[in-house]
Amino acid sequence: MRSRPPGTILRPMRPAAELTVGEVARRSGVRVSTIHFYEAKGLISSRRSEGNQRRFSREVLRRVAVIRVAQRAGVPLSVVAQAFAELPQDRAPTREDWMRLSSRWRRDLDDRIQRLIGLRDQLDGCIGCGCLSTSHCPLRNPQDALAGDGPGPRLLDPAPR
Repeated sequence: MRSRPPGTILRPMRPAAELTVGEVARRSGVRVSTIHFYEAKGLISSRRSEGNQRRFSREVLRRVAVIRVAQRAGVPLSVVAQAFAELPQDRAPTREDWMRLSSRWRRDLDDRIQRLIGLRDQLDGCIGCGCLSTSHCPLRNPQDALAGDGPGPRLLDPAPR
């Protein structure tokens, strides 16, 4: 450790205005390849330095955090991209910007929660035995009687009418 001359005032380091892809990955907790993937999907953007290296604004850290939280909640990346398209590109989103975004997601998340609760409650008997042939199983569809109602699991996830 080098010694400082007496009377030297230590000043905190000022964070860089732009981050490298490695710094974004390290700060956000995702792999560099994930950062590249998000950029390819149009969820985040960078600029190229004079040396042709990617440089990201610090605001990208907030966007990556939102992407990760959205993915954990089951929000498709296409929905995240639509929401981000409405956010400002030239500045960090404000509290009001995020409130607008979250209110749109809230309805979808509430719907997902209700469908998951229904799935959990309807599958209770089947999950216990592992047999899908019992007469009370919600997945039972003798002679494909529900084929006329459309594709997919008609009893568990009815199509919107």
